[in-house]
Amino acid sequence: MTLVKNQSLAEEITQNTFYRAMTSKKPFEQKSSELTWLCSIARRLSADEYRKNQKFIQSEEYDTTAPEKSPAETAEDNEMALQIHLILHELQEPYKEVFQLRVFGELPFSQIGFIFGKTENWARVTYHRARLKIQERMEENG
Repeated sequence: MTLVKNQSLAEEITQNTFYRAMTSKKPFEQKSSELTWLCSIARRLSADEYRKNQKFIQSEEYDTTAPEKSPAETAEDNEMALQIHLILHELQEPYKEVFQLRVFGELPFSQIGFIFGKTENWARVTYHRARLKIQERMEENG
């Protein structure tokens, strides 16, 4: 909380800290206290989050000149989103869940693989196949 000044972000960083500590390939070496070790992980995650937000803010500054969409374009986008959701609803597992975790949950492939008890490469391949299936069905529907 002291570093990020945002309760929900602090909770997310705390959760990610314990996740990293538990799944780390490099075990706790007891050169310092466990609290110090966890705090250093949390501090690095906070710094990563800060850098990610800075890139987002900078990209938004350049994006202010983008033209607004017309109501027709907005309606078309909404219709396409609905069509994608309908196709996704009928998609078989694990393609459906992997696609949702990646796109809507914004999880990295390593975490998706971990959730399924598979490798990062498996998650990448499954996501790619899900995208292809969605694209095929979109083309079939016109």
